[in-house]
Amino acid sequence: MDQFNYLAVLISIILGLGITQLLSGFGRWIEHRATFRAYAPAICWAFVLLVIQVQCWWAMFGLREQTDWTFLKFMTVLLQPIILYLQAIVVLPGASSTTLDLRSNYYAQRSWFFGLMIALLAASVAKDLVLNGTLPQTSNLAFHAVMFVTAAIAMATERPRVHEAIAYGSIVLMGSYIWLLFARLQ
Repeated sequence: MDQFNYLAVLISIILGLGITQLLSGFGRWIEHRATFRAYAPAICWAFVLLVIQVQCWWAMFGLREQTDWTFLKFMTVLLQPIILYLQAIVVLPGASSTTLDLRSNYYAQRSWFFGLMIALLAASVAKDLVLNGTLPQTSNLAFHAVMFVTAAIAMATERPRVHEAIAYGSIVLMGSYIWLLFARLQ
């Protein structure tokens, strides 16, 4: 087993836990559909997070050529799956949650969720800086900037129409990001 395959195990476990959390949340929603009060932005973001989790795992394949691993490099890489897992925890009510109202949960967790989104974006940029000594390519960095502004706006307002627009836009943005930069395994 080479270094990357060894390190990829822990990355995969954490991403798998995040995906499990999201799928469990969707399952609870289906199971309690009669009493679970739906809210489109929460559902959109849970879906986007699921896609980001898979995209993160997909993009990590590009690290297989990295041979000079240090603990700092590995922790920088591991930071993204950790933050994604934490986002998966707050995006939908957990099994022990007292609320089945996605709207109230969404606004109660809004600051944490979008704060973690900003941390995720910073971790992504830091990963390129630590591993390669450079910023991400221009198109990738532009996506990060748009998502950063989006997350900052979402943290700053509670206006439902703004959150709906941001949630729907995030689906389009994430789909475009993957299509343009990560459509093929590299």
